[in-house]
Amino acid sequence: MVQRQLPRPVEIFDLLKFKKPVLDPRRRRLEKALTIHDLRTIAKRRTPRAAFDYTDGAAEGELSLARARQAFEDVEFSPRVLRPAAKVDTSTTILGGPSRLPFAIAPTGFTRLMQTEGEIAGAGAAGAAGIPFTLSTLGTCSIEAVQAANPHGRNWFQLYVMRDREISYELARRAAAAGFDTLQFTVDTPVAGARLRDKRNGFSIPPQISLRTIVNAAVRPWWWYDFLTTPKLEFASLSSTGGTVGELLDSAMDPTISYADLDVIREIWPGKIVVKGVQNLEDAKQLATQGVDGIILSNHGGRQLDRAPIPFHLLPDVKREVGSALEIGVDTGIMSGADIVAASALGADFSMIGRAYLYGLMAGGRAGVDRTIAILEDEMVRTMKLLGAASIDELEPAHVTQLERLTPRPRRHG
Repeated sequence: MVQRQLPRPVEIFDLLKFKKPVLDPRRRRLEKALTIHDLRTIAKRRTPRAAFDYTDGAAEGELSLARARQAFEDVEFSPRVLRPAAKVDTSTTILGGPSRLPFAIAPTGFTRLMQTEGEIAGAGAAGAAGIPFTLSTLGTCSIEAVQAANPHGRNWFQLYVMRDREISYELARRAAAAGFDTLQFTVDTPVAGARLRDKRNGFSIPPQISLRTIVNAAVRPWWWYDFLTTPKLEFASLSSTGGTVGELLDSAMDPTISYADLDVIREIWPGKIVVKGVQNLEDAKQLATQGVDGIILSNHGGRQLDRAPIPFHLLPDVKREVGSALEIGVDTGIMSGADIVAASALGADFSMIGRAYLYGLMAGGRAGVDRTIAILEDEMVRTMKLLGAASIDELEPAHVTQLERLTPRPRRHG
């Protein structure tokens, strides 16, 4: 029989550990975020619909984005047992330089509209974490401002080839002069994709104000306070704005972009050149002969061609065929550190995070971006320990099985 006694107050207090209250509301909400999906939930609550949907949405039926995320969810890991991994080394070398983690922050446009700290928060967080930061041509902080925010870190520049080629060339020269070490030559935007959420929301630069916009934003006064009390929102690298996102992109991009443009950029740019937006094996093999340093398998976050190829599914074949000739990055659909581990295991030299970074930014500015990186790092380390891999180099294809939901039907010729 169990012997019972009256509770002793001293023993009760020994068992109870009261958590110290967190008075800072930003810190309090970020500490509750345990996953990137949690940050997305906070971001949606704190950001007006048009700005959130610009980040969260994709082209047309948004099938490309959904399939890319599903591909990562359909990974089956194969852990190795009795492989000591008490301490995990996540560091690696990307495009000739060190990175404490095998991923970089991807280029994103209109970033200060998501949260006023914008690219400055992203660059500062990347520098503190020891990973590269990429500034978009359509960024809302200047090349020089990003360099000042991340003076000792690795800054990359993403370049669109515009109808007026000299604008693109001058941007490349400015980035090189500011010490940016890598240029991402983006090739998947000859025209703007049909981003239907943006059209329905009237998303534009500058923002279009309607009754619906006012009602949606009225319950988010902090966003309006930041928007109205900080410098005017505009593209830091372009001189003209006005119109919907699609109209802005269509006025800047050029469907005649070709390998000849790549040749010119290679002459201008002194650092590493990566071609972003590769979506099939044939183009990867062709680019391996063009003297570029790397490629990024990407369908632009599902924001251009809907029903585009899934970058993560392309990775094993591309690695096998051209992995010895150039470095391979992958983006689109990454929402966890386990996704990054899977990509590294299948041969990616680095991954890119775009929406994950912006969810953190919208959830809490610079602190939110720091939280994004911390979540991804924690998930990476835990996954690698469970796999029995003590370093990035120990990750290998045998650790990952890609489960397939969509099996291509054989093509008929003739």
